[in-house]
Amino acid sequence: MNTLDRPPPTHKPTAAAERGVGVVTKKPGRFRWIWFVAIIGVVVAAIVFFSQNATRSTERAGRRFGPGGAGQPTPVASIAAEKGDLPIYLNALGTVTAFNTVTVRSRADGELLKIHFSEGQRVKAGDLLAEIDPRSYQVALEQAEGQLARDKALLENARRDYERYQNAQAAVTQQQIDTAKSTVAQYVGAIQADQGAVDNDKLQLSYCRVTAPISGIVGLRLIDQGNLVHASDATGIAVITQDDPIAMVFNIPEDNLPQVREALAGGQKLAVEAYDRAMEKRLAVGEVLALDNQIDTNTGTVRIKALFANTDHELYPNQFVNVRMLVEILRGVVLIPNSAIQINSQSRFVFVVKPDGTVERRTIKVSRSEGDKSAISDGLALGEIVVTDGLDRLQDGSRVTTRTPVVVGGKDSGAGGADGQPGARSGHGHRIRGAGTKSGS
Repeated sequence: MNTLDRPPPTHKPTAAAERGVGVVTKKPGRFRWIWFVAIIGVVVAAIVFFSQNATRSTERAGRRFGPGGAGQPTPVASIAAEKGDLPIYLNALGTVTAFNTVTVRSRADGELLKIHFSEGQRVKAGDLLAEIDPRSYQVALEQAEGQLARDKALLENARRDYERYQNAQAAVTQQQIDTAKSTVAQYVGAIQADQGAVDNDKLQLSYCRVTAPISGIVGLRLIDQGNLVHASDATGIAVITQDDPIAMVFNIPEDNLPQVREALAGGQKLAVEAYDRAMEKRLAVGEVLALDNQIDTNTGTVRIKALFANTDHELYPNQFVNVRMLVEILRGVVLIPNSAIQINSQSRFVFVVKPDGTVERRTIKVSRSEGDKSAISDGLALGEIVVTDGLDRLQDGSRVTTRTPVVVGGKDSGAGGADGQPGARSGHGHRIRGAGTKSGS
């Protein structure tokens, strides 16, 4: 077929052509790059702006707080090292024990007729507590008294016979006289035995009245009225505990025993304080009564018994309390709060505030600590000012301003507050004691 005879090719229009949409061009891609560059420019401009503001703020702070751009001084709390007494205590857990505990038992057998006490009542020694049926003992007493009267009459008759035999020596034999004398002696012995029986029955009769052997508090009754009681009963009628005075037993480590023994041997009265479980309320104050005679090998401790007057009855038998025993008082030592002392792997140190408003890191030696105070034996002089709060932000040479101005010896120490005004007071509104005053301990 000739080329001229071929039919012209047919082209099917696309869907986009049918909708009248033109062919996509590269113009939208150029718009995306423009927006991307614009966003990057805005971010860079913002970074530059904030950096310049931060630099200007730092410069303003440096001009405000002194030359050299040292920055804002660190606010801290401080206090002056003072001279005082530091009491040293040994702390332990103690058990209150009744000074005397007695289980009241019947010493006679019989029916419990009446109980004369109330449970929990405070009684005195000799008070009537209970009565036991006394009739059987009264009958036995009457029998013994009758036997005694009979033997007394026989003794009287024997004595008269003996006297008659002695007066009529010619009419009687010596044997009759000796027999009469022996009869008298026999009745004398019988009367003594009868008198013993009478006394015993009287004693048994007295046991029918059960009385308190000591003064104290009666516990819950162990038997009810109407029951039969016996002298061999193990339970008894009630228990009386003496709580005025009262005792306390606690343990201390054997390492502290020489110190305690030395104080007791010197005649010193070691004070013992009893506190509640929260160690907030002091219940009573007493003194050491005795040391145990041996150390417990299982715990390595020794028991101590203390005595408390307990007139206000704050302590109760078998009560658990916290114990503080005063063993020593360090006189005239340099004292600072424990909050001012920092500890690292090598030593203990404090930050001392110098007159120019900077701090110096100072290594110290602590001799003893008690409560919230420590005695400094080396590294700190009386009246020097130490930082007690804000220590985590300090380094050697840091500039500080004290939130709490310090008064030493009645004058401002020179390390006052940011405003430099005197009139130093602590955070609790109390004036800080100057050098040379004793601590509150």
